Amino acid sequence: MLDKLETMILSSLQIIFDEFGWAGVFGLMIFENATGITPSEIILAFAGWMLIEKHNIAPTFILLAGLYAGLGSAIGASITYWVARIGGRPVIEKFAKIFRIDMSLTAKAEDQMRKWGSGLVLIGRVIPGVRTLISIPAGLVKIPFYKFFIATFIGAYIWCTLLIGAGYILGHEWMLISTYIKQHLPLVLSLGVFGISAYLIYQYRAHLPSLAWIYNRKNKNRLDNEL
Repeated sequence: MLDKLETMILSSLQIIFDEFGWAGVFGLMIFENATGITPSEIILAFAGWMLIEKHNIAPTFILLAGLYAGLGSAIGASITYWVARIGGRPVIEKFAKIFRIDMSLTAKAEDQMRKWGSGLVLIGRVIPGVRTLISIPAGLVKIPFYKFFIATFIGAYIWCTLLIGAGYILGHEWMLISTYIKQHLPLVLSLGVFGISAYLIYQYRAHLPSLAWIYNRKNKNRLDNEL
């Protein structure tokens, strides 16, 4: 199953890269950042290998390649930003129901966005799993678009350049990396499930019967100490 999926993804990327070159990378990054569907890690690493290393292009081109990918990322993220900004919470809530996103987490992100502004956008753009979602609270709180775009582009440029560079250096070892990932996938998934479970327990500890007493007790002690 994984072998077929990997072959399908890599074959599709190779066709796109052969046909459109860096314009293909640009378009894919717009789509990835607007939807969060396609994995940027594979796109960019494969681009670093197929479009730079295999063509014997100087590694300094990685810095220019990051501009193509970073600009595409910023444009794609801007689409999500404007959907959230114009559509507001009603539109985001519809998507949240489809993708089963907890809106309380979005509310917390909005609070942090009001506090930190474009700085949070910049940091969020280099965190896996957060990068494509950070545009939503930015649009909801309506931070100035030019600040959003600049912060998004800087963060995306860093992310894209690093991944393209990794692909340039390690691309020829793709099969070795792929085999290693498949061998350790069960462990990675188990750790991921454990991490998500721990996070959810921490976030909702006050609502879990087994933890509610401890949580309330700690809060009572804290209030007693403050008094």
